[in-house]
Formats: sequence, structure tokens, C-alpha cells
Amino acid sequence: MQSNLDQIIESLSKVVDPKSGKDIVRLGLIRNLQISEKDIRYTIVLTDPSSPFAYQVEDLSRSAIRDIVGESVSLHVEMDNEMIELGAGLVSDQAGKKAPGKNVLNTIAVASGKGGVGKSTVSVNLAIALAREGYDVGLVDTDIYGPSIPTMFGLEDARPKISDSRQIIPIEKFGVKVMSMGFLVDKDQPVIWRGPMVTGATKQFLGETDWGDLDYLILDLPPGTGDIQLTIVQTVALTGAIVVSTPQKVALADAKKGVAMFQQVGVPILGLVENMAYFTPPDLPDRKYYLFGKGGARDLARNLDIPLLSELPLDEALRISCDVGHPMAATEEGYPAFQELARIVAHQVAIRNITRPDTEKIEITTR
Repeated sequence: MQSNLDQIIESLSKVVDPKSGKDIVRLGLIRNLQISEKDIRYTIVLTDPSSPFAYQVEDLSRSAIRDIVGESVSLHVEMDNEMIELGAGLVSDQAGKKAPGKNVLNTIAVASGKGGVGKSTVSVNLAIALAREGYDVGLVDTDIYGPSIPTMFGLEDARPKISDSRQIIPIEKFGVKVMSMGFLVDKDQPVIWRGPMVTGATKQFLGETDWGDLDYLILDLPPGTGDIQLTIVQTVALTGAIVVSTPQKVALADAKKGVAMFQQVGVPILGLVENMAYFTPPDLPDRKYYLFGKGGARDLARNLDIPLLSELPLDEALRISCDVGHPMAATEEGYPAFQELARIVAHQVAIRNITRPDTEKIEITTR
């Protein structure tokens, strides 16, 4: 089934909207894909039913699938359209999902159960790698108390501007649009705020920033399962979450809690990333030393039945590159490892969007 799904996604990715130059999988137009031995069913959701492409897309998609399954399988295609509700901030349809082709297509939370596991390092390099793969990408540093994105991007002295429509204009570097509390406060001053002020700032970053059209908005979350995480799932219909961990038992226990939190509020888990998985000495490139344990995230992913997206090594060059504001994904030498991660994440997002219903913002009530 998985191989058939991958083949069908690949075939549908060859159908390109000439106006946007993006394929129908990337645009999120394919929904509710169901595959059996005898038939394939899916829905095409149009955002502009009057466009010439809207009249062609069904036949083009059928032809693309026929190229791999032949005539023995029945194809059942349903056409639908979304009513777009325009407003400040994220554009949503009536179901609460960001509308394909408008503003932000996919919003991904990168989270961890505990601090110090390299979550921001993964967020930064993933965002840059996705941008280098040709996607339009934004990155929000939602860690209000300890923002690290400005340092990793070499933007400690950057200050965003305000547009004529009173929206924040994000800073752009390495092809990524970036927003962080670190741009708004003195880098040497702590942010001493209570919870309501933190949640207010988070909502402003998400809803009052002029992101333009994005394929991916990456949210670099603070560690844990507190106010900011709850604010985000109440404010944005997340496409999915990536949980970052290191191999040791204490980190994996917290990562498991992070996975459980997202599952409890109905956010799909795109997968786990194991950071600092092993160490390879520069003079012994064929050796791997598992300093923090071996295969912990792989075992956790298997037990939770979620994908393991990547096992990233403990690499001094990776640490240095973020400290000096030029992450490895922005270099030719360091790009391949994160290029693979970006492609795997994009594929998991495609599977999620095609086979699962839209995530909805949750409502949390107190009694």
C-alpha cells in the first residue's frame, strides 16, 4: 500500500498549475485519497473554479495515474471547491484550514519535550533546506523567553518594519522569511512577561505578520507542553508536528510526552528527528560512536508507529555554523544531509494532506 501511495503521489506531482508553476500535490489540491486493489478514489479541491486549469485538472490527474496503474483499476474523482474567507493574518476557509494557494499552505510545528536537544538547529536548517529546494518558506521563533533564531541567522541587530497595512514585515535571509521576539527586544535584556503577554505576542507573530504566499511556515516552539504550545493549536490549524530528541532515555521520555500532547489535540505527527545520534571523528570517517545511546528514537518511532525522519550526527561544524550565523544547510558542504531531511518532510506533508482530513484549531475551555 505504501509503495502504491508513493507512486501515486509522485505521478500527481507531475500535474502542474501553469499559473502558479506549482504541482497539485504541493498546492494541496488532492484530498481524501483512498487506494484499494480495484479502485482509487480522491477529491480535487479547487480554489479558483473559473480558471482554465480547473477544467483540465481532472483529466490531467487521471492521465497521470493511468500511466502507472493502467486500465485495470477504476478511478473515482470528486471535484470540490473552497470558499476563501479573507482577513488579517492567516487565510482560512470555513473549516479552519489555511486555503491552498493563498498565504500559508502548510504550518509545521518543530517541538521537543525538553531543552538542549537541538530543536532550533533542526528548525533553522530545515527551513533553509526547504527554501533551497524551491519552496517559499517562513520561520517563526515562538520561544519568547529564549529566542535563538536571530543568532543562528546572523540577524542579532535586525529590526522588522511595519507595512502600510500595519503588518509586521519579516526579515528575509537565506531565502527564508524570519520573525522572532529577538528582533523586538535588546539582545542583552531578558523578557520578563507573564503568560497572557507571551500568548499575545505569539498570536501577533502568527496573525499580524505579512508572510505573503508560503508553502511552509515553520514554527520553532519552546521546549515542553505549556502556554505557547496551547496558544498555537488554538490559533493555527497545524498541518503537523515534528518532534526532536536526542538518544538518551531522559530525552526520549519527554519526546514521548510531546508526541502525546499533539496527538491529544488532533495534530498529526510527521515524525521524529534524532539529533546527536552519533559522533564520527574527522580523522576516522568510517567510525560511529554512539555517545548518548544507540537507536533510541528509532525504537520510540517504531513503538509509537510514527516515521523516523532523520538521525543527525553530533557535529562540531553544525554547532559552529549556527553560532556564527551561517547554518550548514546554507553551505554546499552541509546541504546534502538537510536536503534529504527537507525532501522527507515534504513527502510526509504530502501524504498527510492527501490522506487525512484537515486539522482544525482546537477550543480549550476551563470549568
